Parts: sequence; structure tokens; C-alpha cells
Amino acid sequence: MRAFFALFIGGLFLTACTSEKPKVQEMVPEAISFSGQPLFSAEPSAELMARYEEKKTAFEADSTDIENVIWFGRFTAYIGRYNESISIYTRAIERFPTDARLYRHRGHRYITIRKIDEAIGDFETAARLVEGSSDQIEPDGMPNAQNTPVSTLHGNIWYHLGLAYYLKNDLENALRGFNNCLATSTNADNVVSATHWLYMIHRRLGHESEASAVLNDISIEMNIIENFAYHQLDLFYKGEKEESDLSGEGPANDAVLYGIANWYYYNGDISTAKQKFESIVTGPSWASFGFIAAEFDLAKMQ
Repeated sequence: MRAFFALFIGGLFLTACTSEKPKVQEMVPEAISFSGQPLFSAEPSAELMARYEEKKTAFEADSTDIENVIWFGRFTAYIGRYNESISIYTRAIERFPTDARLYRHRGHRYITIRKIDEAIGDFETAARLVEGSSDQIEPDGMPNAQNTPVSTLHGNIWYHLGLAYYLKNDLENALRGFNNCLATSTNADNVVSATHWLYMIHRRLGHESEASAVLNDISIEMNIIENFAYHQLDLFYKGEKEESDLSGEGPANDAVLYGIANWYYYNGDISTAKQKFESIVTGPSWASFGFIAAEFDLAKMQ
């Protein structure tokens, strides 16, 4: 034991005296922003890692179960490993090429890492695969306060397709996506989220009457479970909320800030809009849709 201890201490001494420093593994970015900046994922919480490990264990026990695949891919993304999540879905698509859910989830993560053409391809494929089929509730990976899922498979496909086209500045196809999303909406949460994007797109296209019309079904009495930020923004667009009334937390705050910035943009105050876009992209939530949209707009301006 003494000989081992002496050898160990000697090894430490030699390491300390050598001029060669140990190599530090270079961090690899998860994505590159629209302006060319590397984007790195934050360290996930212990609680989130524990849930990820549960999904990983289930997947390793039976990787032929598509539910295991989907949940493993979702939680791999939740801990910030977006490219690994995409790889999980890519391998699964080879085995289950007609399951629209795989394209829907992979497309979402293509948006996250700013590969918009690939995202559009996945969502268009998913839309074709679900055509004529019954819609289904999509369970939440991160349940809301009431533990009540508010979105559906068809709705999520069209919502994300609309967003992907918006991020290509293809506003006509973005309208198609969000109009189809709205048509699938069976609850107030989906109505307010789709309406928010439809209003902004119509305003950017100069469709004043169409923008006003999409707000007709929005009221302050709507029973919102999750999408409070979008509801507030819709009421702001109607003139029933002031800018100072709007707020949110985390990604929802980015959504609020983006809606306000965009309002200044299509109302002609480009300078204020740009300042507000810039304030969004200085935040930490680079995977949020509000952040991604603000980043895209700034890249366009530059």
C-alpha cells in the first residue's frame, strides 16, 4: 500500500512539473445561428436528467417499441442534445417510414438547430402521411399546471410547418400551415396560438382586414390552460391589452417579446423593432420560437 501511495504521489508530482498541459475537450455547438454564431446547450437539471435516464433505459430495453423511441428522442432534445435527438428519429424512420410522429418530432428539432429546409421537408411528409386520418392528442413531455395536453398530432404538424415557412420568409405557405393548424383546433389554447401567428403574417403581408378578421374569435373570457402568452398578445392586437400588461416566463417571455417587437416592425417603427429583436437574442433561450424568429429577422435586416 505504501509503495502504491508513493507511486501515486510521484505521478502527481511528475504531472505537475511537466510543461505539457492536459488537453481540454473542445465544446461542439449544437447549432449555428442565422448570423453564424455557435449555440451551446445549457447544463440540464438533475431532475430532467433523471427523467431522461428513465426514457433511455426503456429504449435500451426495447428499441423496437416506437413509443420508447419517440420518448427517448424527445427527452434527448429536452436535455439539449438536439443533433442526437435528430439521429434517433432518423434511425427510427428507416424502420418506421410511415409513422408521421417521427417526422413531426425530427422536424421540430431541425427548426431548433436552424436547418429550416430539412424541417419543411419533414413536416410536408408528415402532413401527407396523416391526410385523411383521425387526429390524436399528443401527450406532453413537460405537462402544464393542469396536466392536460392541449395539442394534437395534426395541429402540431401544421403549426410547425407554418413556423418553418415563416422562417424562410415564405409567408403564403406559412399562412397555409397556420390556417390548417387553426382548422384542427378543438380548444382555446390552440386557437390563440394559431391566431397569433396568422395575425402577424397577415400584417406583414399588408392584409389589414384579414388580420383584423382572425381576431374575431378571441375574447378575454377564453379558458386558457397553457398558452397565456399568445392569449395576451391576441388581446393586445385587438386593443384590449396594453403593452405594459404583457408578460411571460422563459420561452413564453420570448414569445411575448417577439410579438411586441413584430408589432413595432409591421407598424413601421423599424428602429424600435430592431432594438427589441436584439434584446431577445441576448437571452439564454436560443431554442425558443420567439428567439429563433427574432434571430431570423435580425439576420434579414443585416
